[in-house]
Amino acid sequence: MAWVIVGLGNPGYEYDSTRHNCGRMAVEFFGKSAGFREFREDLKRKVHVGSGLIGKVATVLLLPDTFMNKSGFTAAKFVKGSRAAERMVVVHDDLDLPLGRMKISYDRSGGGHKGVDSIIRAVKTQRFARVRIGVSPTTSSGALRKPEGKKVVHNFILTKFRAHELAILKPVFRRVTDALETIVREGREHAMNEFNSDVQRS
Repeated sequence: MAWVIVGLGNPGYEYDSTRHNCGRMAVEFFGKSAGFREFREDLKRKVHVGSGLIGKVATVLLLPDTFMNKSGFTAAKFVKGSRAAERMVVVHDDLDLPLGRMKISYDRSGGGHKGVDSIIRAVKTQRFARVRIGVSPTTSSGALRKPEGKKVVHNFILTKFRAHELAILKPVFRRVTDALETIVREGREHAMNEFNSDVQRS
């Protein structure tokens, strides 16, 4: 059974490089780094699909072409049932982590993330891995300064990363690439033990 890796974001040029699209950006980065076939458009299933091998394991990369809150439509076309969901990884932005950090989670609620919530509803389980990429700012002392309020959050996540923020993301994407390969090659628990340390060079 192939692994499925889903990079969440919104389709369209106007959403390129926005904070809400960093999951999509990370999976695109991974596909290029891992030497996967170029993404091809699947109009019927509303997705761009990439494929390749991690070691000897077939792996499919999905970039949904639906808006974020409809991401489950695409995931459900490729992931049929709870057993298949165990071999799915969803990569997405996370306001509960600061920019420069990432964390692997498993069997957790979407926490209000509309893309993750949509996938949970569509595949009827939350028992899948997630690679969460921090996008929130920090104070001068390094404390998380998470945006608050519906309008503020909406504007923040749909704003494009600044140049210095994109520079911070590059090593994070490399770490995400390593984490995805580890999940597929060595298992979810091994990857969580390796990549969820409090101190990260990201």
